[in-house]
Amino acid sequence: MISTVGRGTATGAGLASDQGGSGRDLTGYGGQWPDLRWPNGARLAVSLNINIEEGAEWQVGDGDPASERMGEVISVVEPGTRDPGQEQIFAYGTRAGFWRMLEALETRGMQATYLCCGRAVARSPALLTAALARGHEGAVHGWLWRPHADYRDRAAEAADLDRCIGAMTAAGGDRPVGFFCRGAESPWTRGLLIERGFLYTSNAFDDDLPYWDLSGAQPLVVVPYALDSNDMKFFHPNGFVRAGDMVDYVDDALEVLLAEAARGQPRLLNIGYHLRIVGRPGRFAAFSRVLDRLAGLGDRVWIAPRAAIAQAFATAVPAGL
Repeated sequence: MISTVGRGTATGAGLASDQGGSGRDLTGYGGQWPDLRWPNGARLAVSLNINIEEGAEWQVGDGDPASERMGEVISVVEPGTRDPGQEQIFAYGTRAGFWRMLEALETRGMQATYLCCGRAVARSPALLTAALARGHEGAVHGWLWRPHADYRDRAAEAADLDRCIGAMTAAGGDRPVGFFCRGAESPWTRGLLIERGFLYTSNAFDDDLPYWDLSGAQPLVVVPYALDSNDMKFFHPNGFVRAGDMVDYVDDALEVLLAEAARGQPRLLNIGYHLRIVGRPGRFAAFSRVLDRLAGLGDRVWIAPRAAIAQAFATAVPAGL
């Protein structure tokens, strides 16, 4: 039985569902981890996450007020002016990177979660269709590649959330049950997810294990995400430079988490990728080598889509216990 200390039942993101509360949970499990084994008996779960954002980033050429500045380099085109170079940097992900990465996963028999922006899926539905046909999960990443914290009213956010769900189901998928947006959620996000029957949200960076948010009308699983073991650091100063930098970083994370798992502590490792980043030949080794490292661990890890991880946690650690 799990004690009342460290149940992991607070919001984690500092926002009570649909209420805009400012409370922060700095305790979490309080060092008292649930006695949780993942379905294959491992103590460490690994979530591979691939973002489909290309075509959903802000671009003046698409009618947006400004173009996304963060790409292979920081855009130097004057704000409000179309930036064809930036458009093409993103387009590389859908034209080339996606297929290279999909083949690598299929070769190794691994399943990932594709975090999907709705406008990107609407413009390139064949990508999500291909991923779903191979058993991967599709999760909502917002209609546009933007923070949901930017929404100023509930109705506008709800409309874009529904547009994303519609684009994903039109691509041949089941109704998505997971959510993660760029940046942060709004005060309404989790309430909107609960209303739509979502299983989990991932806008949380505060733990190495899923936990429950019980602040809304229904319990919602929080499957934390991570920005450190994420290929966006190739685009950040003082981040990854060569492919081996990311491989070594993930190796270090695995070493620590496997040691904790061996001591009976359940854990989750999140690894994030983007089509336009590790889809490039010079960085693709950061993807393929990590997959090979994971394959070599066998049953010491459980590699699964986020929906499966959320469901396994909900079954093993029921809400409120």
